Amino acid sequence: MIEFYNVRSKKKVQVSEEKVSKSVYTKKTKKGVERTRYAFKAVDDDGTKLTRFCSKADFDQHEGDLV
Repeated sequence: MIEFYNVRSKKKVQVSEEKVSKSVYTKKTKKGVERTRYAFKAVDDDGTKLTRFCSKADFDQHEGDLV
């Protein structure tokens, strides 16, 4: 189970790992440095899209699909 924060209901929710996918966000800063952030994504029962940023170690450990 992975814990997300639902901003619509203002509560923490638990989502099973089978329903969680992985996502990588890459951005270039003003100085030209490329910054990469790793995240888990899911959808709550009420339809709210959930995102939780994580470390690269947690990202690599999870066996979900990459979006």
